[in-house]
Amino acid sequence: MLVANWMTKDVTTLTPDRSMMKASKIMKDRHISCLPIVDEDGRLVGIVSDRDIKDASPSKATTLDMHELYYLLSEIKIKDIMTKKVVTIRDDETVEKAATLMLEGHFGSLPVVDAEGRVVGIMTDTDVFKVLVEISGVYEGGTQVCLQIGTEPGTLSPVLAFLKEHRARIMNIMTHNVPEDEGMKNVYIRIRDMEKPDLKRLKADMEAQFKVLYWAVDPVHRVV
Repeated sequence: MLVANWMTKDVTTLTPDRSMMKASKIMKDRHISCLPIVDEDGRLVGIVSDRDIKDASPSKATTLDMHELYYLLSEIKIKDIMTKKVVTIRDDETVEKAATLMLEGHFGSLPVVDAEGRVVGIMTDTDVFKVLVEISGVYEGGTQVCLQIGTEPGTLSPVLAFLKEHRARIMNIMTHNVPEDEGMKNVYIRIRDMEKPDLKRLKADMEAQFKVLYWAVDPVHRVV
């Protein structure tokens, strides 16, 4: 799964010479938590987050009057508060890598840049959630079964043959990656809704033949 297919392409950016107040207003109005900062050619030079703005803002206990406070805030430029060393990702890299960088760095988003360092998109934690939801098929409901299989080659084939024999339609398969020497791993299979008698028979036969850890039924999710 490439970042290019899942990133947010409509990215709001600002230049370093703009005021902190401008950045704060944009983030509030557009309900975003960070802004990539670019030069005149669109190349990334930094990033500013709502945390940066909060840390740079005067305390509520300030003795400044409103005019002094407004002047102070208007004088603070983005270049004074932005993070200059930015972790980025390219659009031809994987969503999995983006998620890893975000998890390890505790980031809510990653700017996506091209070979020249120009901003072409942004990958947010919401985008990552969308990937998980859409590839899982959970919006269409279905039943997920989790079972343990061996890590040696070919251990999934009997499961797939079993499901085919029982006319179960597979929506999604995910496995938990573990070191091969662990011997066992979990596999998560989502199947489409079945008639209750067929599902009951499938459960009984599957539990008799494989090590099933759980069954979970998800209703169809209708987006309003």
